[in-house]
Amino acid sequence: MIVYVETLGCSRNQVDSEIMLGKLAAAGHTLTCDPACAQAILVNTCSFISAAADEAVDTILEMARYKNQGACRRLIVTGCLAQRYKDDPDLTGTLPEVDAFVGTGACEQIVDVVEEKRSVPLTLFPDPGTRGFQNLSVDRALTGDPFAFVKVSEGCNRLCTYCIIPTLRGRQRSRPLEEICTEALSLVSKGVKEIILTAENTTDYGQDLNDGTGFHKVLENISCQVAAANPDVWIRFLYTHPKSLTQKIVHTVKQNSNICSYYDVPIQHADTTMLRRMGRSCRQKNLEDLFFMIRQTDPDAALRTTVITGFPGETDAMFTTLLDFIQKVKFDHLGVFTYSDASDLVSHALQNHVPQDVAQLRHDTLMAAQEKISEQINQKHVGSIYPVLVEENPEPGLFIGRTMFQAPEVDGVTFIYSKGLATGTFVQVKITDAFAYDIAGEVAEEPVANRFAATAYENETAGNRV
Repeated sequence: MIVYVETLGCSRNQVDSEIMLGKLAAAGHTLTCDPACAQAILVNTCSFISAAADEAVDTILEMARYKNQGACRRLIVTGCLAQRYKDDPDLTGTLPEVDAFVGTGACEQIVDVVEEKRSVPLTLFPDPGTRGFQNLSVDRALTGDPFAFVKVSEGCNRLCTYCIIPTLRGRQRSRPLEEICTEALSLVSKGVKEIILTAENTTDYGQDLNDGTGFHKVLENISCQVAAANPDVWIRFLYTHPKSLTQKIVHTVKQNSNICSYYDVPIQHADTTMLRRMGRSCRQKNLEDLFFMIRQTDPDAALRTTVITGFPGETDAMFTTLLDFIQKVKFDHLGVFTYSDASDLVSHALQNHVPQDVAQLRHDTLMAAQEKISEQINQKHVGSIYPVLVEENPEPGLFIGRTMFQAPEVDGVTFIYSKGLATGTFVQVKITDAFAYDIAGEVAEEPVANRFAATAYENETAGNRV
């Protein structure tokens, strides 16, 4: 059967799609990038916020057109949307175009679902908390990008009041360290140039283990083994938790040149009262100390965070605290979301919900402030030379890539002016132009020895407490 997958949402969903497609390919099915040619279409959904759920439904309906206009005879919905609404008696009636709904814990059974080895319509929702880790004897079907995500754990033990993930993915289960390293080395052997470690909270790794293994051990082992296989491959990690991002982890990054000095630390807010209402275990002072420690230990570090505006109970004064915090820390990258309410969230029962227009205004205010910060930081990069991973060639004479301080899909990019480069390779680029979120430059004639050239901005802020 010819199979197409449409993946929505986060990097963990991307990994799940690649696992499922790898299993289907191993079972003899053909994979396609054209949904019009596919006999079976999978939509791997997200439902973390209402906008993601709306996008998922729109995508399902779009793919359903191929049952009339294309070759599709089987439409399958997988992932978080299906899992979140599995107990809704109208699930199948709301989307009659769908032939099967498959939960987050059913990746291992996807071949049976596609091959219709079960009754139709099908709803398959094994407990996601009992889901095992990837069977490494079956290769994932990679997207063709020069980077690839590697899960270090499944599920989450945190109890943030705005989040449904523990219900959808189960409690945290840390993946065996040797499996993480084995998969990373396999990806390197296939030509992947950047290994990106992912989880609901990567730095929570090992909290469910009894052997004392923490996330710094994951970094140490992967860094050593990947460097031995290919010293040019980058290692990055995303989705840290401020409570478990320790100085030991930061020291490990500092001591290993193939690990990106890049810290993705979602704080969600900076006001202590708001953090309590959100079920976050950190307080403003904890966050101040954390970012000061990172910049003291690793002055080259790039900081990224995400925050929520309009959470129930957020006052003007609380929002001002958040705005002031962002302007003091000067994050390299910032993502802002307005609070998304739903009846199955603990936060739904909180008092003093904020009107959507107020939440949006606060969102826009933060983004306007961040645009100025980002442009100031990017201007400091002008004149520096950085290694850049080349990813796209959208038009003659122009390539698009990323530095170590730019993560894929969520941050700005580096434009490279050149007549000829190979995608999936590294090149030294001298930055000549800076914009609000992106930088641009030309191939440098002289190489640089350091992995992440320090900028004036980084040196200036290294000793300043936030």
